[in-house]
Formats: sequence, structure tokens, C-alpha cells
Amino acid sequence: MEAVAGLTQTAPSVGVIACGAIARELVALAKLNQWDQLKFHCLPAELHNRPDDIPASVAAKLTELKGQYEQLFVAYADCGTGGRLDAVLEEHGVTRLPGAHCYEFFASHSLFDQLMEEEPGTFFLTDFLVRHFDRLVIEGLGLDRFPQLLGQFFGHYQRVVYLAQTKDDLLKHRAENCAARLGLNFDYHFTGYHNLQTEMNQPQVLQWQN
Repeated sequence: MEAVAGLTQTAPSVGVIACGAIARELVALAKLNQWDQLKFHCLPAELHNRPDDIPASVAAKLTELKGQYEQLFVAYADCGTGGRLDAVLEEHGVTRLPGAHCYEFFASHSLFDQLMEEEPGTFFLTDFLVRHFDRLVIEGLGLDRFPQLLGQFFGHYQRVVYLAQTKDDLLKHRAENCAARLGLNFDYHFTGYHNLQTEMNQPQVLQWQN
């Protein structure tokens, strides 16, 4: 990764409410680029299994942090909230990362659209989701206790696409095993961090540039 020039290096003045599923990557980018003016407040990654709970969770955190920063920002996409997250953000005068799903931050909007056009029944994995597959997917959806629900949750999916942020053969092998456990085909795309970094550095998204 290459650092992005032109960002101020002051005490934290931007509070970022972030999806826990991309927290590792956001912190890595902040350290690399010396985005010292950012402080992340990460919500549980498990909310991805309960998108109906995302708007209320974000609203509660926005209320909690109000007045503590010069600016607040939400590092979520719509993430299955059907526009209800945007309604919360409009009420608080806060913006978010663009897109329908967090996975777009890694894949880029064009690649994500291409993948979804090729196969709408696509289940996406990232480095984080591969590392925590058992906790977030198997246990999170109750498949460890009720394996008969596998068809209910994944019956309409056809493949797993692993959007890899790092070139790690072990993680790739684990991702292939995740696909096999779900009974789905497997596809792999190395994305790195570049697209997420690009989204986080848009002046119209976060006004932290000089």
C-alpha cells in the first residue's frame, strides 16, 4: 500500500463510526496514512447478520458521540437496511461511505457490479470474514445447532467470492473450505486495500484534507 499525501496530522477531530467487519482494514489504513485526526468507534461485526438493527445501533452511537468531535462520519454502506440507515444519517446531518454493501469498498463499484451481474447469488468473503467464519456465519446463523437451516440461508446462493485484502495462501485455503462447507462454488479476487483507501480519501465524503 502507498500512503495518501495531503492529510492533516492533528489530534482526532473526526469520529468514525465503523462496521466491525472492516475495522482491521480501516485501522491499518489510518496508521499507514497517518490519519491521526481520526478515531474509530467500531460496532459489532455481528450486526451484518441483523441488518435491521444497524440503523438503531448507529443512531445510538451518533447520539453518544455528539459534541465530542468536529465531525462525525459513518463507515458503513447501506448494508441491507433498505435506506433506513440513510434516514438516520440525514436526521443527524452525517454522511457515510457510498454503496449498497461493505464489500464494494474492497471490490470497487465496477467489479462488484460485474460480479453481481454474473451471478446474483453470490456470497462474499473478506479476510476478516474468513478469519471469523465460524463465529460470524456458522455460529452467528445458528448452523452449528441447526444444520438443517443451511438450505434456508444459502439455498439461493450459487457461489462464494473471496475478496482478498492480503495474498495469503492459508486464508485462501480456508476460504475454499468455507465455500465447501456451504456447498457453493468458489471464486477468488485479490483486491488489496486500494479501493477502500480511495473511498476514505474522497474530499466530498470526509472534509479532513488541507
